[in-house]
Amino acid sequence: MNRIDRAFQDLRPTGRLALIAYLTAGYPSLKDTPALVEAVAGAGADMIELGFPFSDPLADGPTIQAASQAALKQGVTVARALEAAAAARRRTTKPLLVMTYLNPVLAFGVEAFCRQATQAGIDGLIIPDLPPEEAGELRGAAAQAGLDLVFFVAPTSTPARIRAAAKAATGFIYCVALTGVTGARDQLDPAVLPLVRSVKAETSLPVVVGFGLSRPAHLQALRGVADGAIVASALLDAIRLEPQDAVGAASRFVRGLEAR
Repeated sequence: MNRIDRAFQDLRPTGRLALIAYLTAGYPSLKDTPALVEAVAGAGADMIELGFPFSDPLADGPTIQAASQAALKQGVTVARALEAAAAARRRTTKPLLVMTYLNPVLAFGVEAFCRQATQAGIDGLIIPDLPPEEAGELRGAAAQAGLDLVFFVAPTSTPARIRAAAKAATGFIYCVALTGVTGARDQLDPAVLPLVRSVKAETSLPVVVGFGLSRPAHLQALRGVADGAIVASALLDAIRLEPQDAVGAASRFVRGLEAR
């Protein structure tokens, strides 16, 4: 059993959602990344998703795009992001996942990327622009390296697409809470709850909701339906507003989500 499986298993008897905190590797700087991972893990995050910056992040809204651009301007590459991930692993035992796009993985080399991600202590990969039917090479390399590979479903997903994602995924299914890009929202789209139930009818894997989640009420609405929640843009916004105390800002924000 890997760290992701164990985290969900440990939470299941409590009925509590797994809180997955998203951070951009290299934002505000590479040296901050390990400390930020340690801080959000200590503040209550059950897993950490590290976004590797990419110049054309199709699924990301303004906040994550800005964080990625800031990291790229500082010279953050896949290799340097993996080094930051390895440093972060030394500071926490919580599961770490990488979120990136397919092009950086292909440019780095699929097998090399998976191998080095495992060496860095990464537990899973999230690739938003990789559909299940085109994932054969990466699925094989990830499985060989012992990495989970997460797939997406969205409000626009057909029943066939949901079944394909459920069949291909390991670790968990990422259920997009809205139609559009990432970014904090005031309200949770009520359509996400029946979508989660539809996904659960097709798989025994945990179902995690992301995109737009920003406050305790969003997480509370998902309790008893989903297995986890990803908070991304709202956390990066909190860091952006307190650049001189990024670690403290991240810790305070995650603690504020604790009622879940």
